[in-house]
Formats: sequence, structure tokens, C-alpha cells
Amino acid sequence: MNSSAPVTTGFAGGVARITLNRPDKRNALDGATISALGAALRQCAGDSAVRIVELTGAGEVFCAGADLGEMQAQAQASESENLAHAQSLAALLGALDSLAKPTLARVNGDGFGGALGLLGACDIVVAVDTAKFAFTEVRLGIIPAVVSPFVLGKISQSAARRYFLTAETMSSATLKELGLVHEVVPAAELDAACTRITDALLKGAPEAQGHAKALIRDIAHGAAQDREDASILMAARLAHLRVQGEAREGFSAFFAKRKPNWRP
Repeated sequence: MNSSAPVTTGFAGGVARITLNRPDKRNALDGATISALGAALRQCAGDSAVRIVELTGAGEVFCAGADLGEMQAQAQASESENLAHAQSLAALLGALDSLAKPTLARVNGDGFGGALGLLGACDIVVAVDTAKFAFTEVRLGIIPAVVSPFVLGKISQSAARRYFLTAETMSSATLKELGLVHEVVPAAELDAACTRITDALLKGAPEAQGHAKALIRDIAHGAAQDREDASILMAARLAHLRVQGEAREGFSAFFAKRKPNWRP
């Protein structure tokens, strides 16, 4: 395991733990991390010894969402360049959502933006009680487009109408009420809670669990492929907004640490 890699994978007792490994960058999702996470998921999908995939973050933050350096570069990028970047995240979330093996998000800290897409795409989510979350996009002049099909697979339209628009900070308890988190525990109990869940999952038949996941995707919210296709379609909407004046003002204000011109 390469400790300097943006994503690391450990394996024990049928559980592959994939760790976002950029604690100095708050485990932000840059292009290299998205690519490495996709590769790790493909490896797990093809390994019969892997029964469960657990996703977590190194350090004290789960995932800060988009990488600030890449965000700054994308603010000046073309619409086609923005589209390619957004589509890479859409493909990753689609792969996580459609993985035939149970997935567990071990949320060890805060999560913003794209991190909430990861939670939406995982089967089971356990979060520490101190973590904070937000759909921050509208404060930058953009929208949570790519994550929306996966998040709306778990939360209501009513909840999205509030939190997509206000970008309010939410607690783990709020996310549990909304349906994006299943359990909230103190940090000292996080590993025990995850072990309890993985122990329960390991008692199930692997192929049956894969079919159960397909059943849920196909009946409850439409096929997984539909969600991935919708996310890719929404990537085009995001890419278009990223090159408009409002988004350019939002990103400029963010990096200059000033209020954007729509703020009173």
C-alpha cells in the first residue's frame, strides 16, 4: 500500500477499506483522486475475495468535495474542459452506485459538495456525530448537478428544495433525518459500529446481495444506469454554468475571500 497515493486500499476479513488519502487537502476530490478511486472500485469489483467495500477518509475529514486548486483552474477553463471534469466524477459515482457488492461509507468527519454524492452512492452510511455537511455550490454560482441523481435517490425533493438552495450547514443528525446517513455515533464508536454492520453483511450470500442491490435500484428509484446517465447529463448543465458570469464572480470572490456581488 503506497501511503503517498491519493487513495489507499487495505483488505481484511472480506472487507476492502478504500481510504481517501489526502489529509493535507482535506481529502478533496482532484482528478488524480477520482481516477484512483475508480481504479480501486474496479479492482474490488473483480476480486471474489472482496465481499464488502468500505469507504473512508484519512485524518479528521471525510472529504471536502472539489479540490480548491482544480476549482480555481476550472474557473478559467472552457465549457468542454469543465464538462470532461464533471463527467469523470459522474462516472465514478455511477460505478460506486452500481457496484454489485455492499458498500459502507465510514464517515469520519466533515463532507461537502461531491462528498455528499459519495454518501448518496453508498448503500450504508455511518457518520461521527461531530461531522458537518453542506451542498455549498449555489454560494459559488453553480449547482450540485452531478451528485443530484444519487442524493435524490435517498433524500426527498422537499429536503433538496431547502438544502440545495440555502447551502446551510447540516449535522450528521440532520442527514440521518433526511435519509442520507443511517447511523450517527461518537468517534470512539465509529469502528465498532462499522464492524457490527460488516459482520451482518458477511452473513449474507454474496450473489444474493448483488441481486438485492439490483432489485432495489430497478424497482425503487429506476435502474442504476439511469442515475449514471442522469448524472452525466447534469454534468453538461454544470459545465455550462461554470463559464457564466455568476459562477466566475462566485469563484473569484471565494478565492479573494470577499463577498460575491449578489451578497448584501
